[in-house]
Amino acid sequence: MRRRGGLRWRGAAAVGLAVALSLAGALEAGAQIQYTSGQNIAPDFYGWETNPDGTLNLVFGYLNRNYQEHLHIPVGPDNMLEPGPADQGQPTYFLPRRNRHIFRVTVPADFGDREVVWTLTAHGKTERAYASLKPDYALDDRVIYLNNTGRTMAGKAEANQAPQLRVAGALARTARVYEPVALTAVASDDGIPEPRPTPWGSVGFQAAWGLRVAWFVYRGAGDAVTFAPAQFKVYPDYLDNSPWTPGWEPPPVPADGQVPVRVTFGAPGRFVLRVSAHDGGFESTQDVTVIVQE
Repeated sequence: MRRRGGLRWRGAAAVGLAVALSLAGALEAGAQIQYTSGQNIAPDFYGWETNPDGTLNLVFGYLNRNYQEHLHIPVGPDNMLEPGPADQGQPTYFLPRRNRHIFRVTVPADFGDREVVWTLTAHGKTERAYASLKPDYALDDRVIYLNNTGRTMAGKAEANQAPQLRVAGALARTARVYEPVALTAVASDDGIPEPRPTPWGSVGFQAAWGLRVAWFVYRGAGDAVTFAPAQFKVYPDYLDNSPWTPGWEPPPVPADGQVPVRVTFGAPGRFVLRVSAHDGGFESTQDVTVIVQE
């Protein structure tokens, strides 16, 4: 299936509408079914943004059509970008449901009318996202804020900045199987938007506001990774332990901003762990690479 263009806020709104229609259809005819596993992944192009040096970022995300299944798809024929090297920083461990603004591919200012294509094959089905610099795909803070909150940047929101985030220590580590690795994220936020729990009765992209910090697997066999304490879900789960779960509130961040975690790997390999600091409107991320030996 060919997927050209960015979803942006219209895609987010469409998701909410799709959920409502899915529920209605299931009641009336059983035509719309939610699958826990066995479905494929649709890569998405969300738009392009301009960097201070004149280069541009092509912003990608994905829709894992499974409501529970996590998929590991290594870089290769089933997970590749082109033109250029197959590996351009895309994820290889895919969380359930919709995940926006996951990675960026930087292209030169004179990229023109060329395209970058992300190809994903899962459960035997291949889909592609086509990224280009068409004017109506322009992405800026206002669009991202609208994607994440369902609201325009008005009033206090005009001053909102993404959370400050860093990882204490080296961003490249080594470990052995079943040997815990201690990681600490240090995060802070400006308090905009004003914290609030996830609204009851919300559908689609309505999530909690306020600084939330969580680690997850970005690359590698994520099923072999255990976090202590357990992390909340960084993807929309409307039923359990997710910023999109009605009534959910972000766990308190200590006054010093330090959020420690211990990570244990049940198998050898190369893993990329990502920590996300999100205030409900904007997100900052940092990656740590861990080489795990027998």
